[in-house]
This record gives sequence, C-alpha cells and structure tokens, in this order.
Amino acid sequence: MTLTKRDLVTRISNESGLVQQQVLDVVQKTLDYIAEALSKGDKVELRNFGVFEVKVRKARIGRNPNAPETDVPIPERSVVKFKPGKEMRAEVLKIAPKAPPQAPQA
Repeated sequence: MTLTKRDLVTRISNESGLVQQQVLDVVQKTLDYIAEALSKGDKVELRNFGVFEVKVRKARIGRNPNAPETDVPIPERSVVKFKPGKEMRAEVLKIAPKAPPQAPQA
C-alpha cells in the first residue's frame, strides 16, 4: 500500500477536526520549505523522523546493457539522501521480511 499526500491530508483532517484545505495548505508548505532548503544545499533535520541532505555523486563510467563494449560517461550530479531517525529505524525493523518466491517443485 502507498500513503499519498491526499491520504495524509484526509487522515490529519479527520483526527484534528481541521478543514482538509487548511491541512493541505500546511502539508504543501512544509514540503515546499523542505524542497527549498534542499535546493540550496542545506540539510533538513526532523527530530525522531530523519535527515534529508544533498550529496554529490561522483562522475563515473557506466555500461550500456545493449552494447556492453560501449562506455557511457555518467556526469557528476547531486542527489537527495534520507537517513531515518532512530525511532523510525526501530519501527521499520519490526516488519518481518517477505520470503522470496520459491520455484515450483517438479
């Protein structure tokens, strides 16, 4: 299952009694400010949730799977990394991993 922004707004609205449009405005502004800070290269730290930061991936040489003999230069670029907080990491570790699908026995 996927939790969408709409699901988040509906749930917060139901639990808080606020109008959905007000909740949507607050959620959207929060996401906008996070994106703005990251676009400036700033780190965003949300206690008990996690840390978003911009990292620069080094330039490297890749391979084209359709033509493995051909080198493809991949330029340096910035990416957003997320490191979960201690409490979130502990909650996620409680999830039992799914068993890999097994081949049918003949």
